[in-house]
Amino acid sequence: MTVGAEQPAQKRASLVTVAREWARIGVTGFGGPPAHIALLRELMVDRKAWMDARSFQDANAACGLLPGPASTQLAIFCAYRVGGPAGAIVGGLGFIVPAVVLILLLSLLFLQHSSPLWVRGAGAGASAAVAAVAVHAARGLVRPSYERVRESHPRRVRWIAYLAAGTAAAALIGPYLVLLLLACAAIELSLQRRPWVAAVVEPASFGMLVLAVVAPGGIGALVWTAFKVGALSFGGGFVIIPLMQGDAVHVYHWMTNAEFLNAVALGQITPGPVVATVAAVGYSAHGLTGGALAALVAFSPSFSFILLGGRRFERLRQNPNARAFLDGAGPAAIGAILGAAITLAAALHQAWQFGLLAAATLALLTLKRGVVQTLLIAATIGVIVALAGAPLP
Repeated sequence: MTVGAEQPAQKRASLVTVAREWARIGVTGFGGPPAHIALLRELMVDRKAWMDARSFQDANAACGLLPGPASTQLAIFCAYRVGGPAGAIVGGLGFIVPAVVLILLLSLLFLQHSSPLWVRGAGAGASAAVAAVAVHAARGLVRPSYERVRESHPRRVRWIAYLAAGTAAAALIGPYLVLLLLACAAIELSLQRRPWVAAVVEPASFGMLVLAVVAPGGIGALVWTAFKVGALSFGGGFVIIPLMQGDAVHVYHWMTNAEFLNAVALGQITPGPVVATVAAVGYSAHGLTGGALAALVAFSPSFSFILLGGRRFERLRQNPNARAFLDGAGPAAIGAILGAAITLAAALHQAWQFGLLAAATLALLTLKRGVVQTLLIAATIGVIVALAGAPLP
């Protein structure tokens, strides 16, 4: 039975069960979206038989067509299927809240200017490997995205153009990357003969540009940054890096490049959704209140998409406009991750950090080591280097 054929509001599990199972995934889900998807499939299909394999596959594909964190939306949708709207809220919070709380606690330790020497060393070491993690994430997205267009020469050419444009935009105009993502989507929609949709996207992007310049540096700016992360990012969790870095470091000066690298590293070594990194940015901007607000704004669209559209997921997957939109925005988002790797590497200052970056690249891309393992080893090396008296950023 497909996602759209079954009534998702039919309750099959108590809210206590949903809270327990989704919190378990939120606490143990190290490794990013692939790990989250595997844990959700094991729960929903293999262990509890709440969904059949085809329905789960369809749900995962539909979430991939939505903006925002796909694995978070899949977690919310699965909870929706077994617990209705209340289940979606309880399960979604169980999946998200542990990561946000842990990020805020670690921010108190790692993002203070008077942190102990070993903490600063750990942060400098882990942050040196972050650019390699970004390249690793982009590489994992390239093949499935390219497979969708490989049979058509014009679409292959456009795919390469969108990828290149996303890379350049992330490296050069980070705060306005979202406009480039929407522009690529609008171009592809228009070329696939759906100009009425492109006409809707372009005025919307102008309105977003107006919103982006309101209340510089204040709560409004933080809300806008978090909204971009939660509602306007395509292509995986790492797209949030260029969407946040320009605002957090260069436009509003909430944090330094070194602190931003630390925040990204924290988001990678903690379980749960990578998008929880936005809480660290919010903390640097406006303390714990800002961190909680940023997380609330960033994750609210995911709940809205599922609660308002969960019954229409099968139609979304088959909708040619949705697929065309992703055909433009998707490769641009992958390019944005590569562009983010450039800016992250450029933010490093010490020679030993560049050596650590090279080692991390080798570990991730050639030796196939895990992201969490690589970052923890890099952090340990950073502690040793710092205690040995090497300069820190």
